[in-house]
Amino acid sequence: MNSEIVFSKYYGQADAAGIDAYIKNESGYKALPKAIEMGWDKVLQEVKDSGLRGRGGAGFPCGTKWGFIPKGSDKPKYLVINADESEPGTFKDRAIMAYQPHLMIEGAIIAAMTIDAHMIYCYIRGEYVKEAEILEKAIDEAYKAGHLGKNVGGKGYQLDFVVHRGAGAYICGEETALLNSIEGKRGEPRIKPPFFPAAIGLYGCPTVVNNVETLACVPMIVNRGSAWFKTFGPERNTGMKLFCISGHVNRPGLYEKPMGYPLMKLIEEDCGGIWKGRKLKAAFPGGSSSPVLTADECNINLDFDSLAKAGSMLGSAAIMIIDDATCMLKVAIRTAHFYQVESCGQCTPCREGTMWLKDLHYRLERGEGKIGDLDLIEDICNNMDGTTICAFGEATAWPLRSMVKKFRTEYEQHITEKRCPFGKSAHGH
Repeated sequence: MNSEIVFSKYYGQADAAGIDAYIKNESGYKALPKAIEMGWDKVLQEVKDSGLRGRGGAGFPCGTKWGFIPKGSDKPKYLVINADESEPGTFKDRAIMAYQPHLMIEGAIIAAMTIDAHMIYCYIRGEYVKEAEILEKAIDEAYKAGHLGKNVGGKGYQLDFVVHRGAGAYICGEETALLNSIEGKRGEPRIKPPFFPAAIGLYGCPTVVNNVETLACVPMIVNRGSAWFKTFGPERNTGMKLFCISGHVNRPGLYEKPMGYPLMKLIEEDCGGIWKGRKLKAAFPGGSSSPVLTADECNINLDFDSLAKAGSMLGSAAIMIIDDATCMLKVAIRTAHFYQVESCGQCTPCREGTMWLKDLHYRLERGEGKIGDLDLIEDICNNMDGTTICAFGEATAWPLRSMVKKFRTEYEQHITEKRCPFGKSAHGH
């Protein structure tokens, strides 16, 4: 399996974000003329052949998504970049925009021209002030170099690029809520169908929404070919991947590894093991919305299919590590509180369910819970799962249901002993 470093070898360099460094270090803007020469049908096929799956969380095949755009439509087409990165524990897109913005920009230009779009919107989370400034400077450089504007590639193709800053809402990471936000509407998900914005997306026009990391893979696929891309990772889970590691390890941070990299190897070798000499208790492999894995379940490979088979998901590859001195009810309380605050409130199961879940978890933590509350938590989660317009209901239900199932003994101790067996409560009392 190929373990070449391709994303992060220039991270930390002071001048890495500039166009001169991109051209010098990465054969920058060589993929764009090559793609124009290949023709857009061949570019689309190359991306399909690479097996590139979306890096934003869902893992949907990128080339297939581009192929959904209707060719005969007389409506404008749009490419929208999802740079909201609101999943707790995720910071990979932030690094790309800080150190390799032109890699994403070149990928976006190729994607836009492949689907015949003349406008690119990048929706970036409001907290990423520095990254937005770096990105806007890089866009200006691309305009000056003729890679954006009225004559892209010297072919008379007009393409513009606009950065749209969000206002800090988790739900705007959901692609249809993101589109509503760009349009100036309330940032809440749209009712389906249509299931894909390819038919009716931004301003009612055909639209592709891609994640930052997904688009950053495109120039490399065009330059080096789909066969090279498939040397990373197992079948159906190809390419290099940025993994965000946080929590109770000695060396948290951003790690670039091939898809399918062993989770325990990442924890023990790359991250230096669990901190303070403690033991691994649990891991969230795909951010706070992914079902938790117990320590016994962590002997697993980090790819979409392996984690799905284990009942969890890779998501945005935000791996959060929990040590054996941590109360899982405390983790659940933080999770429940976050999702209750971030619910857009549009769907009753989510609006009411997140509040009930938060209140039940706080009741358990205060020592006022009942054994029946544990079944009630599961029941509420089951009623939220698959009953909301977007996947926010599942994002709340999956981690909370998995924690109460897999760490039920700890929950019961809070009830029978009327205290936290780990000492301090979630409030720090």
